[in-house]
Amino acid sequence: MRQLIIFACLLGTTALAGEGKWTPQQVLELGPGWVKQQGFTLPLATLWDKKKGTGLLSNAVQLPGCSGSFVSADGLLITNHHCVVSILQEHSTPAANLFEDGYLAKSRADEKASKAFRIQVPRAFRDVTAQVRPQLDAAKSDLERFLAMETAQKTLVAQCEKEAPGPGATATRCTFAAFDGGVSFALTVFDELSDVRLVWAPPRGVGEYGGEIDNWTWPRHTGDFSLVRAYTSKGEPYHPQHFFPLSAAGVKPGDAVAVLGYPGVSYRGLLAREMEERAQKFFPAREAWTTEWIALLEEATKGSPEGTIAVSDDLRSLANVRKNAQGQVAGIARGKILQKQRDAEAQVVAWATPKPAQKGAVEARQQLEALLDQKLQRWEHDFALDFLGSSSKALGWPVLLARLAGERAKPDLEREPGYQDRDLARTREKLARDQKKLFVPADKKATLAWIKRALALPKDQRIAAIDARFATAKDDAELSKRITALYEKSKVLDADARSKMVDELPEALKARKDALLELGFALDAERKALKDQRDGWSGAALKHRPVWRAAVTGFAGKPVAPDANSSLRVTFCRVKGYVPRDGVEMKPQTTLAGMIAKHTGLQPFVVPARLLEAARAGKLGRWKDAKLGDVPVAFLSDCDTTGGNSGSPAIDATGKLVGVNFDRVWENIANDFGYNPEIARNVNADARYALWQLEEVEGATDLLTELGVARKP
Repeated sequence: MRQLIIFACLLGTTALAGEGKWTPQQVLELGPGWVKQQGFTLPLATLWDKKKGTGLLSNAVQLPGCSGSFVSADGLLITNHHCVVSILQEHSTPAANLFEDGYLAKSRADEKASKAFRIQVPRAFRDVTAQVRPQLDAAKSDLERFLAMETAQKTLVAQCEKEAPGPGATATRCTFAAFDGGVSFALTVFDELSDVRLVWAPPRGVGEYGGEIDNWTWPRHTGDFSLVRAYTSKGEPYHPQHFFPLSAAGVKPGDAVAVLGYPGVSYRGLLAREMEERAQKFFPAREAWTTEWIALLEEATKGSPEGTIAVSDDLRSLANVRKNAQGQVAGIARGKILQKQRDAEAQVVAWATPKPAQKGAVEARQQLEALLDQKLQRWEHDFALDFLGSSSKALGWPVLLARLAGERAKPDLEREPGYQDRDLARTREKLARDQKKLFVPADKKATLAWIKRALALPKDQRIAAIDARFATAKDDAELSKRITALYEKSKVLDADARSKMVDELPEALKARKDALLELGFALDAERKALKDQRDGWSGAALKHRPVWRAAVTGFAGKPVAPDANSSLRVTFCRVKGYVPRDGVEMKPQTTLAGMIAKHTGLQPFVVPARLLEAARAGKLGRWKDAKLGDVPVAFLSDCDTTGGNSGSPAIDATGKLVGVNFDRVWENIANDFGYNPEIARNVNADARYALWQLEEVEGATDLLTELGVARKP
């Protein structure tokens, strides 16, 4: 079966201009004519050279949970402010809160290094379907099929990572991805850079302006951008193969743009009933759990500067997840997505049924629905286990340590992905850095909240490890007492002790007689049982979903971009506004004046004093847009984005960076389930807003020179 990412069924019809998270290989197949139709004047070979296997598209680099791009020859990289909160938190104290006040390195010597922030620069993309598919086809059971894929994944990745890294890189890092549930498989080969230093992050009043009130909405006035610099293994600035010059001209309505990055997950390939599970169970549960967590973290840190810094990253993440969940549910209902998916499936079934060659597709759909029925039987139990470590370090860390120890006892290639030798350095770094996220009073409340939810599960879905320790508690006071005892009798929350535990095998950890570790091992046993069950389900899906998706693609008769899977994608679009509802028209650009108009002096609408002074003094400089009569702050486009696209570069038709993607509008959150051209809008921070701040507010002459936009004498 040919690889979907070099899809061959291009039958003359084209997709909607903005629709599609395309792989670089698909862009080649779509061809130069199609790219030109999108408004791009760059030669296709400049975007992606088939012979070299690289091009401008490869300047979209992968960060922890985000994307970014180089903007200078000396390793300067731009991404979102919210993508570097962990670095700000790492260097913040109550006396010097970088998250609140921002930071500008006056020289390269002042750039602030991070303990756990890595950049992955793509070097090559390899179709490995031919190496994987025969092993899956030879499997005699669903579990065997999944294990065959996992073994192939680990083997291919291990072989790949033996390759020498590119010049200046710390290591070669390789990732494995399945497309459309197993139609095809690919490896991405990255150069990894582990020396990353903060150069500039604006104050909270810029980078998080509007907070949760404005999150996932339009109009936006958030300067969600930051600059970091990558260094080589020798401590010298990294020199990327490609970088995007910043555009001083910017964009206007109707201009062509493209957004490049690593979108994480989308759900367009699901069946209608699977989408229903997301809409009616998964996202509502996410909203309920995160709402509770947010409230307790805010209450536990009230009046504590130390606690506020500690939970800032978790709180921001939880709030974002909650609002996303709310938007998904609302958007699925508003767009009648479930019914549209049912209708689409019915059309594919009607098309496939009379065709002998498509007999397997109809049966595959039935088998996928049967798998869903199995998953629904213990859904609440499984969701609770998945949510285990989201906020409680006292629960998450012991389970992680137990899992690491159990996996370390196996040969490396037999371990779960994520717990191999290649992953240990990252795990150590994260555990060390996350100590800054621990605020014990808040963590105790989070632990109590999770345990109470576990104790409230249906009788046939209870978590035995929790029942054994807490089911006899007569009230919350006794529960809290037992939880406090766990904290007092454990060394897991001590950074130095925990660092030593990372290297220990199960016997050594158990010999510690540590209360939290004992709970961690008990919970991990339940997690392992759930994983075994899910592995079997995944193996069945590997058999049935590719057959169904091939039928969907055959019925479409045109290129179909696969669901997001954290691999490199590009989406082409135009700068444009939208009409969210009757009588309301949203313009595609916002301005500095609009930001100032929102200023109340109360969070989240506090414009930093220096910025406010510059704006009110009319110091707009050369970044004033002639048509807007002001400095542009953000713009909309109809690009096809999702989570993981945070920090993605938005480039114009000539390959210059005009913005940084950071959000979608409220009406477009359910875009993960289906693209609607009328409301599909992503939100970008305008590069000119960043340049205005660097020049008129920060006076960062050296950075402007490096970015190639220094003022002419």
